[in-house]
Amino acid sequence: MGKTYESIDAGLAGFLLSQPVFFVGTAPLAGEGHVNVSPKGMAGTFAVVDGSTVAYLDYSGSGTETIAHLRENGRIVVMFCAFDGPPKIVRLHGRGRVVRPADDGFAGLRALFPKERTLGQRSIIVVDVVRIADSCGFSVPLMEQRGDRDLLDRQHGRRDEAHFENYWRTRNAESIDGLPGVPVAAATPTPAAARDRRTQGSPHGS
Repeated sequence: MGKTYESIDAGLAGFLLSQPVFFVGTAPLAGEGHVNVSPKGMAGTFAVVDGSTVAYLDYSGSGTETIAHLRENGRIVVMFCAFDGPPKIVRLHGRGRVVRPADDGFAGLRALFPKERTLGQRSIIVVDVVRIADSCGFSVPLMEQRGDRDLLDRQHGRRDEAHFENYWRTRNAESIDGLPGVPVAAATPTPAAARDRRTQGSPHGS
């Protein structure tokens, strides 16, 4: 039987931080718009800020759905599943905001995460949690983690800052529904950008 929590206590924080993957769900306001679910991994990229706030590092990728949806309406849910040990699912519903490297408060938030993996970081997604609930997870499979993939690190390591600025401007300027995406100077959304994002780049930043 599922239950709700008043806040993220030490035990729940330990569960969240020990999971190797979590899932982020957002949606546009338009009824015909596309709902988006993004898997997130890589050790150290999720943080519990306090009892009602969490954050994760957002890296450059082929999509910008989460950022676009948060800029439009702020709705977000973050879901964690136990793939070993006792079955459990935890959902964090809340209001999300996008904090870019040039924004006030970014440095303080970035200090919550490991110092490495700075190249290619696009933003920090902060979630002000309004509902915390768990459920049984009886149908979630038992799986063993072999380790983090290093593909994103290796891909980003071959690039420089200029590449990412151009990529955000040309590939991350709008969502697949045409909503404003990554806010960069002089970003000009193009119809081709949405088509190209579906076939190029990494999915980590959706």
